[in-house]
Amino acid sequence: MDVSITDFREYAEGKHQTVDDYPYGGGAGMLLKAQPIFSAVEALRERTPDTKPRIILMDPAGKRFDQKLAEEFAQEEHLIFICGHYEGYDERIREFLVTDEVSIGDYILTGGEIGAMAMMDSVIRLLPGALGNADSAVTDSFSTGLLEHPHYTRPAQFRDMEVPEVLLNGNHKWIEEWRERESLRRTWERRPDLLESYTLSDQQQKWLEEIQKGVD
Repeated sequence: MDVSITDFREYAEGKHQTVDDYPYGGGAGMLLKAQPIFSAVEALRERTPDTKPRIILMDPAGKRFDQKLAEEFAQEEHLIFICGHYEGYDERIREFLVTDEVSIGDYILTGGEIGAMAMMDSVIRLLPGALGNADSAVTDSFSTGLLEHPHYTRPAQFRDMEVPEVLLNGNHKWIEEWRERESLRRTWERRPDLLESYTLSDQQQKWLEEIQKGVD
């Protein structure tokens, strides 16, 4: 895996290497010009002519980034992130250059760099060898469609706070059932919206009904 940073100002034409300009028709702010970004991306593609990169535009109007999209990007051979600044982009960048427009949330940052870094971290940790335990990424919150279950470590008792007994009995079947049920409980309590698109098994449906009734 290689990560590199490209300053698209280096590809701007003209003596002053200007990358932004006023919008046609007037309005507040400055727009990033098409030419520097097109030229920078074309130069990157020439360096790796055998790959077909996903070209990702960081933009608040884009698709919301989530774990599913991170897993999709992790399968790609080459990703290019375009990080904006100023008011926005010349529309021709969206129409004729990028493959994806992505947002990390419904808020505005000064530039797209922080959003791109968050996305890169999310994607890179899914690559083979990135984590010490390959199962960690598979069982993360959102990877299974539910939030992750609670975790505990030694000591079993700390300031009168105890680890659930089921985790100490060595019965792996019971432990897995407890984890699945607690994952379901945490999702229902904190992110019930995730359950709207999640298909429950018969057992999970029974557990959820018990959880909702307060039956433990």
